[in-house]
Amino acid sequence: MPIYEYQCQSCNHEHEALQKLNADPLKDCPVCEQPELVKKISASGFRLKGNGWYETDFKSGTKKNVAGDATS
Repeated sequence: MPIYEYQCQSCNHEHEALQKLNADPLKDCPVCEQPELVKKISASGFRLKGNGWYETDFKSGTKKNVAGDATS
């Protein structure tokens, strides 16, 4: 389940909530209890990086690593 960030337009309180993908967005602020929460857009919490990630598991040829060969 992803973590969504919300900000209240009334009191500027920032709130994080663990919700299912198909859950309705939260509306009521937990601090001022006004229906002014707006979902924020934020970056994901992880990044696929390094020489252990492959373009595909079934790639043929000598270069299977997307990042290139670390020894060359």
